Amino acid sequence: MKFLVNIKDLVKESLEQNMIFERKEALDPDYVPANLPGRERQIKELSINFRDLLTNAGSTSVSVVVVGKHGTGKTVTVRKFGEIITEIGKERGIKIMFAHVNCRKHRTVFLALVEVARQINIIVPNRGLSAQELFRNLHEHLEKRKAYLIVAFDEFDYLIATSPIEDLYLLARAYDEAGFAEKRIHYIFIIRDLSNIMKIDRSIRDQFMKNVIDFPPYTHEEIYQILKDRIVNEKAIRENAIEDEALRYIAEQYDDARLAIEALELAGKIAESEGAPIITVEHTKKAVSQLNPEYDVILRTIKDLDLHQLLLLKAILELDQKTLSIDVIENEYRNVAIRVGERPRKHTQVYDYIRKMKMLGLLLPEQRKGRATVVSVPDIIREMKNVVEEEIQNRLKEKEY
Repeated sequence: MKFLVNIKDLVKESLEQNMIFERKEALDPDYVPANLPGRERQIKELSINFRDLLTNAGSTSVSVVVVGKHGTGKTVTVRKFGEIITEIGKERGIKIMFAHVNCRKHRTVFLALVEVARQINIIVPNRGLSAQELFRNLHEHLEKRKAYLIVAFDEFDYLIATSPIEDLYLLARAYDEAGFAEKRIHYIFIIRDLSNIMKIDRSIRDQFMKNVIDFPPYTHEEIYQILKDRIVNEKAIRENAIEDEALRYIAEQYDDARLAIEALELAGKIAESEGAPIITVEHTKKAVSQLNPEYDVILRTIKDLDLHQLLLLKAILELDQKTLSIDVIENEYRNVAIRVGERPRKHTQVYDYIRKMKMLGLLLPEQRKGRATVVSVPDIIREMKNVVEEEIQNRLKEKEY
């Protein structure tokens, strides 16, 4: 006889069962941790650029551009810096305020400044003022408070795309005009690509480009340290509730910290749903697969390649460029093949391999670039160097037997 499950008991049991997470909020995308592994240099550069704000406040308006791909720690680093410099300012008797505005949500300079005013508790009319008048209004309020303000314009690429030149001029050169005894508003512009700033008129572009801080993609070891920090120091996951090998597996899949943290959280949820007391490699593999359905398909595709196809793919990944000419690929493939003791295939065979990889989705279709024919490498493939290397080693071992 089949007994019915008591649904209320099932819900209560699931609510009470919490073997994996301790402080789940530490895995939230907007969470700002105490430590920032891999971003010590960038914090130091920000500090040097804003030194005058603490030593000679009001003498100059500081403007810094922070640039890097998604998931390189730009936002969390800037927010942490804003938090710390306001604390240091307080210790030294300097009132420093910090505002962080997402320009994707506030897509004009005026709306962004309205949001700044809201964050620092300044009431301004949301209509009837120009962006220039609103800027002066903010400055006057700061004068009355004897305060200084750092504004972080996140995803500033959106403002560049939507704002008239006079509004961008306001952000870049407002204090060049007479009438300001002290310079109280300072900026950090967070962008994905410097080429977006290069589109701006040179009269203000040069002002933006004075101080640029680069955020390169994280290394796999840095991703591992970030995840480890969230577990050990931020207590996101209970002690001994994840295998180190599982953590290493996630770190090896990403150079994007946000995706890696998301994968860690999902792996924990999968482990809990299975009633497991610990996150294993299998849980992390399932999490990575679910976060990127393409991953599983591509993983199986790579595992089906023969040795020389894998060597060709390794050559492409070692060149580490978004687009590559077939001649360059073939030359690097020959070097890779010789290094592992394999005789390189001829040109026609190499071309056939490239054609097959395009059919399988490992490469994007050919384009013309001047006289050369080039192919593009999808981002997801560029993140799978370790998988390709592992498969090559497997094939070479198989040949030994």
